[in-house]
Amino acid sequence: MKISVIRHGRSLCTENHPVTAQAFRNWVEKYNRMGVFEEAEYNSIAIKAIENANFILTSDYKRAIQSANLLGCSGNVEIHAIFREAELPLPPLNRLRLKLRPVIWSVLFRCLWLLGVPASCESLTDARERAVKAADLLISYAEEHQSVVLVGHAFFNRLIGVELMKRGWKGQKPGSKNWSCSTYHYG
Repeated sequence: MKISVIRHGRSLCTENHPVTAQAFRNWVEKYNRMGVFEEAEYNSIAIKAIENANFILTSDYKRAIQSANLLGCSGNVEIHAIFREAELPLPPLNRLRLKLRPVIWSVLFRCLWLLGVPASCESLTDARERAVKAADLLISYAEEHQSVVLVGHAFFNRLIGVELMKRGWKGQKPGSKNWSCSTYHYG
């Protein structure tokens, strides 16, 4: 059995000028609504994983669904919210009026999230629990179809990879680059 996890392509949300934390909240919403760029070439490993898969899954974000299609997915794709990216702990407001580029805000908020700073979003513990359920789902499809692919998101793909390896699956940690693909084997 094998499970491949692929990170979605480059987002069409390319705005990178400094914004307040409140404006970053809007940027994240836009990022989650937008699709991805069509590329001149795609990761050949990801394309082969899609071609050899007997079953394909994606998160319910447009960038994951569209990425599966761009990689050549022509069959049925099952879409699940369980595979969404782990949320960022966005602040309710920015009293300091500090402006940073979205990539800096992302790193800052992800670090705060990893440190357990309370927020009105899914905690790291909750995300790990969701990754356990996501791994259960992927394994059940792998048992039925032998070869499955998930087109998902960088951080959550890593949480799934950790869970698969805890269960004896062999593979490498998923990459954080767009279109990266990691495959796990069992048995």
